[in-house]
Amino acid sequence: MTDSDERRAPSILEAAIPVASLIILVGLSFYLFGDAGAGGPNQVALIIATMVAVLLAWRRGYTLHELGEAAVASVESGLGAVFILFAVGGLIGTWAMSGTLLAMVYYGLQILNPNYFYVTAAAICAVVSFGIGSSWTVAGTIGIGLMGISANMGLDPAITAGAIISGAYFGDTTSPLSDSANLAAGVGGANLYDHIREVLPISAGALAISLVIFWLLGSPGSFDATDKMRAIGGSFHISLVLFLPLVVVVVMALLKIPPFTTIFTGALLGGVLAAIVAPERVLAFADPAHGVPTWLGLVKGVWQALASGYVSTSGQPALDQLATRGGMSSMLTTIWLVIAAFAFGGVAERSGVLERLISPIVAAARTTGRLIASVVAAVLGAGIATADQYLAIVLPGRMFKQSFTARGMAPTVLSRSVGASGTPTSALIPWNSCGAYLAATLGVATLSYAPYAIFGIASPLLTIAAGYLGFRVLRSGPAPTDETGQLESSAADKS
Repeated sequence: MTDSDERRAPSILEAAIPVASLIILVGLSFYLFGDAGAGGPNQVALIIATMVAVLLAWRRGYTLHELGEAAVASVESGLGAVFILFAVGGLIGTWAMSGTLLAMVYYGLQILNPNYFYVTAAAICAVVSFGIGSSWTVAGTIGIGLMGISANMGLDPAITAGAIISGAYFGDTTSPLSDSANLAAGVGGANLYDHIREVLPISAGALAISLVIFWLLGSPGSFDATDKMRAIGGSFHISLVLFLPLVVVVVMALLKIPPFTTIFTGALLGGVLAAIVAPERVLAFADPAHGVPTWLGLVKGVWQALASGYVSTSGQPALDQLATRGGMSSMLTTIWLVIAAFAFGGVAERSGVLERLISPIVAAARTTGRLIASVVAAVLGAGIATADQYLAIVLPGRMFKQSFTARGMAPTVLSRSVGASGTPTSALIPWNSCGAYLAATLGVATLSYAPYAIFGIASPLLTIAAGYLGFRVLRSGPAPTDETGQLESSAADKS
């Protein structure tokens, strides 16, 4: 008898316990610690939930060794996100030191107005993300600048973060350059451009809803940025040259250079720019006692900003608070969360938890609307359980594919369903790699910005509505029906 023969499939209760324990523990963490839960308590919750999943799987015949291997393999798959987090931390540090972040704030204060700031922020991020296809890059560059502008205008940081994320995920869902859009098309077996054509009405509708709400959330009233701009200009030599690192990052993203390389190049360029345009600031930060040669002091300053972030000492508290930030070390708590989350997802996937939870949903879907709603529910459940956007797209897409094919639906119906729900909702889950990244980058806890991430809420709801209304539910063959006119379940659905 093989090991696989000795393993028992989990009951629905056994499959639900690890996920329920995670949700309960994270909820308790938020109740006890509030936003500070992301600084350690949430990570502990994930580790405990992982051990619950390991214990239940071990009782069903899995060995501790193979469960450990599953956790390690899952963490390895998330190392790309870890290195991107390090790169973003370094970029924030050098851009703060060079004045790039302050230049974004300075010119933003001239152009933007609190009356329409939220809607403008969402629109800007939507345009840029559609062009480069990366929500993470948008949030880690333009998003940081918009957060600084918002702080200087006295606006709500949670709403600002929600606007940035709503715009950024529009492009991540609809751009042909987006890796998640390509993945959704591949999972559904659809041509990429056919997939984009079908997902675009859903995403455009969700963006339109978002823009209307952000317009209504605007803060009417006068705003005089003269004093703030004078303070920035007095401490930092503001010029358009400071936008060079941002331009390089956007160009590299358009050329589809890998995100880590793109962002870290922007970080290094920010450090070089700081040494050229403000060497006195770099030296004052790194070597106030002049204990090393000037050139070595400049190297030390850039190195230190990359590692631990920049500390502004202008003597103006509001400005120093804005410019003191970044460093790879600032991302360590978030990386802890990502590692713990991927470990939980790896054990949950290997032990059959996700398959057991999703299978009844597949079997219960008798009509087109219910089938598409079931896909959305499964995607959200997979995102919660695996803490990974890509797995939330791949696993449900793989499990539902036979049902969609058997019922005569075109591949784009499935690809649209998983893409329009899996991509934007990942930003709403605190322990998901996307939610953790955005919280760390924008400086707002996931549960604080989630109610304002309108695109991530509207997109899956519109996907469900499209299914029930039959909107663009294309057919690749005849749809089998029973006497009542309802879609018949395939044999796979009944199993």
